[in-house]
Amino acid sequence: MRTPRLVYADQRGNIYDHPELGMAGAAAGRWEPVSEEQVIPLPPGSELFLLPGRLPVGVGPGGRFEVLEHDPTHPGRPVTAVAAFMAPAHTATLWAAYQTRLGAPNLPLFAYAAVGFSRGRFVVTGLRVDPSPRQDPERFPSPQRIAAQARRLLRRYRDNRLWQQLGTCALSYGCPAARNLMLGRWEAPLPTSPACNARCLGCLNHQPEGRFPCTQRRMNFSPTPQEVAEVALHHLRHARDPLVSFGQGCEGEPLMQEELMAAAVSRIRRGHPTGTINLNTNGSRPEVVRRLVREGLSSIRVSLNSLLPERHRAYYRPQGWSLEEAVQSIREVKRAGGFASINLLTLPGLTDRPEEVAALRRLIEDTELDMIQWRNLNIDPEVYLAELGLAPPEERMGIAELIADLKRRYPRLRHGYFNPKLEPRAR
Repeated sequence: MRTPRLVYADQRGNIYDHPELGMAGAAAGRWEPVSEEQVIPLPPGSELFLLPGRLPVGVGPGGRFEVLEHDPTHPGRPVTAVAAFMAPAHTATLWAAYQTRLGAPNLPLFAYAAVGFSRGRFVVTGLRVDPSPRQDPERFPSPQRIAAQARRLLRRYRDNRLWQQLGTCALSYGCPAARNLMLGRWEAPLPTSPACNARCLGCLNHQPEGRFPCTQRRMNFSPTPQEVAEVALHHLRHARDPLVSFGQGCEGEPLMQEELMAAAVSRIRRGHPTGTINLNTNGSRPEVVRRLVREGLSSIRVSLNSLLPERHRAYYRPQGWSLEEAVQSIREVKRAGGFASINLLTLPGLTDRPEEVAALRRLIEDTELDMIQWRNLNIDPEVYLAELGLAPPEERMGIAELIADLKRRYPRLRHGYFNPKLEPRAR
């Protein structure tokens, strides 16, 4: 069995492949050897990260795991573990294997796929789960062209605060969805809420405890229904393969803005009877979801880390709601004939444990779920597992095997990474 080689970083941050040790991965803290059959070439647009305070783990002779403490080409010099943050549309099947040193800092809020070296190139433990090219790096033109198109739109809508916010997202933060809005194609973001009713352990834009650095800023205002509708209708009328989505990484929970959301959805639907209006949400307020569907909402994507209540609660730290409400929100959309997805925050070694797999199957069957979006959970796995009170798994199915199993069991269930544009249907 051919094995990719371990990669590590020297004290200057240069990355090398090890001359003798093979590649290893981790499933919720359990180290596993990696074979050639488990890897794909590092996708374009991915990044390699150094993991401070963490030593690389490889596979030595006889299949033994070895912790690499010193640079093999410069004896005595320190080394650092390396991981890959894969480009959108890809899901990790194993995370990086490492040993954490005492006093190591928490890792920032990214996903850390195992990376190795084989046949002259970097490889990762992952798979592409969505063929859509909407966030592939080669599909974006030069920053100068994006900026020029953004400036034209921002001048046209100079009095619309939401357009101006999205211009910042596109030009300052490099948000792919905001850039696609400026380019007139695919899915456009509609952030609306500075407030939230969860205190997610891995929140990207709000960390009052200072446990992790925020990767982006949360919006600090609520747009008007007219501002929201102006963005959405421009996109639905002029863009290629358009859809619009509430609930973005730069905001809190959109269901906290019931009146704003209801009025905005109603305005959008009156202006465009058939366009796809999607809501990304934690699903905390099913009664609001029911109202939004009546106003013209097309689809929902509920974010979940687990279908077990205690694990869901430990990550989301909900304020006045629970997993039960999140599942009920899915039912509300399905009852009205809408399209329902879950945003499954995936961690190898947790998502594919037997009890998680059984609970996921029950959800699919009980709600007639339409789609699973296989998103990598962005978090330090050791902090996450400690918060959930979990040890490394004794048994797991494997992420690729889980996806294949669900495809066999539920042929109509869709799998992907992005919200789909739905077939036109007049309301």
